[in-house]
This record gives sequence, structure tokens and C-alpha cells, in this order.
Amino acid sequence: MKRSRILSGMRPTGKLHLGHLVGALDNWVRLQDEYECFYCIVDWHALTTHYDSTQGIREMIVDNAIDWLTAGLDPNRSTLFIQSHVVEHAVLSMIVPLPWLERVPTYKEQMAEIKEHDLHTYGFLGYPLLQSADILIYKANAVPVGADQVAHIELTREIARRFNHFYGQVFPEPQTLLTKVPKLPGTDGRKMSKSYGNTIALSEKPDVMKEIVRNMVTDPARVRRTDPGNPDICPVGDYHDVFSDKNRVAEVDHGCRTAGIGCVECKMWLFDSLQKRLGPRYERRQQLESRPQDVLDILNEGSKKARVAAGETMAEVRNAMKV
Repeated sequence: MKRSRILSGMRPTGKLHLGHLVGALDNWVRLQDEYECFYCIVDWHALTTHYDSTQGIREMIVDNAIDWLTAGLDPNRSTLFIQSHVVEHAVLSMIVPLPWLERVPTYKEQMAEIKEHDLHTYGFLGYPLLQSADILIYKANAVPVGADQVAHIELTREIARRFNHFYGQVFPEPQTLLTKVPKLPGTDGRKMSKSYGNTIALSEKPDVMKEIVRNMVTDPARVRRTDPGNPDICPVGDYHDVFSDKNRVAEVDHGCRTAGIGCVECKMWLFDSLQKRLGPRYERRQQLESRPQDVLDILNEGSKKARVAAGETMAEVRNAMKV
């Protein structure tokens, strides 16, 4: 029985961090057992905001791919590729009404939030359409996303319906595979964001990670060692919930509320939990960092497979449109 196909991707605009791991990569790894998976490093999407600062994008493509591989993505079970290596992504734009793009919630939010780049560009306005093309060109049946991306998938469904109405049935309407994302704030308690500098990179050296954890913000009510705390409002407690086992979480909950443990001890427990999870991956990352061409070979081979799938779809599109 043929598996349903899914597609998802990440922009190579910086180091991947723990939020990417628990918010996407862990789920992508699980989905390899159920779906035909296409996972894409979307470098063209990076240009929709970082068109004026492209230095480092090539390096980040390899760096991000290393994190994908160490997280458990398997090129023998998934197609891992680079978006710009498949030119068919840059099609399907002619039939989409402009208001459809302007109403996408994240378009409005990022226009208001991102001040370091001028986003009054065709590329940024069209990025939801490029995302839809990413999905449709592989005739993906579903897309794993968080709740903030649901509007993008609905736009893709609308575009598929519009194309099929004009030219005949070509594209499936992709379903939304909602990813349950654990609560994981930044190390300072704010929303996790690279722009805030409050992330923990997956590539962080253990000694650097230990120092980052040591400096994490905790429950402000714990002024003294003897003050009881509340792990429910403490970022360190949130990280324990995600990365520590049940016994450790119970110890943290009781110890914090009774002042049986101090914040420094609690943080070192967290560091130990992170190392159990990330330590083996860090060792594999070091091996891959010494062989960047091997990583590029995996992406190039995946891009070849992606071009075949995209070419088959484009043949159907041209036939349907009679062009």
C-alpha cells in the first residue's frame, strides 16, 4: 500500500535550537515510520526576509542538515533536499488573488515585528504562495505544522481548489497534521527567539550549554535558598517537563515547592538531563562536521529525487493548462 506523502521545511537563517528539536524535528523523525517524507531546507524562503544579508546561508544549509541527521532523519527513509535545487518550486503564482496573500496572519504579524529588514517586497508578500508551491509541487497529502501555521495550509488548500476548478483535478488538498508542541520558553522566560538570544543551540558545546543553563532565569519568588518556589512558573521547570524523566520531574516539583533543593542544584539536574538526550548527538555532529561534503552529497541526492517528483507534477500541470 502506497504511503501518503508529507512535506515540511526549515529556513537556514541561523543555528537550530531546542525549540526546533521538540517543536518539529522529533515529530519529523516519528513521521518517517508512517509517511513518504519530503523534508526541505527552504533557502528561497530565507531570501524573503534576509535578501539584504545573504552571507552565511550556504554554511547554515550544511549546519542545519547536520542537526537534522543527528536528530534522526534518515536519508534512506526520507527525501532531504535543498529548495533552490528544484526550480519547479517557483511556479503556480499566476492564479492567486493578491488579497489572499495579504490576509495571511503571519504576514501581518511579521510586518509589524521584524524591523531590521524592509519587508515591503514582492518576495515577502509572496512567501505564503511559495510555501504553497513547496507543498503542491510534491502533491503532498498532509503537512506537519504547529497551530500558528494552520492559515498557511488553508491557503494552500484554496490554491489547490482554484487550480483544479480552472484546469481539472491535479492537486490534492493537503490536510493539516497538527504537531503538539511542548511548552518551552526562552532561557530568560520570554518567548524563545534567536533574536532575543535566549535559545540553546543543538550544536552547543557541553561546557557552554552548562553555563547557559546555570544562568537561566528562575522563579522570581525564590530570593533566598530557603524560599519555596513554584516550578509551574519557572523556565527551568518547563525544561525539566520536556527533557527529564518522570522521577526527576517529581523530585524537582517537590524539592522546589518545599525549598528542599536550590535553583543551582535544579539547573544542574537539568543539564544532566539535556546531556543524556543531546550528548550522543553532539558526538555524531562532530563526526559530520568533519565531513561536510558527505552532508552535501546527501542533500544533492535528495534534491535529485525531489526534482523527479516535482517534474512529474509539472508535466501534469502543463498538460492541464495546455502550455
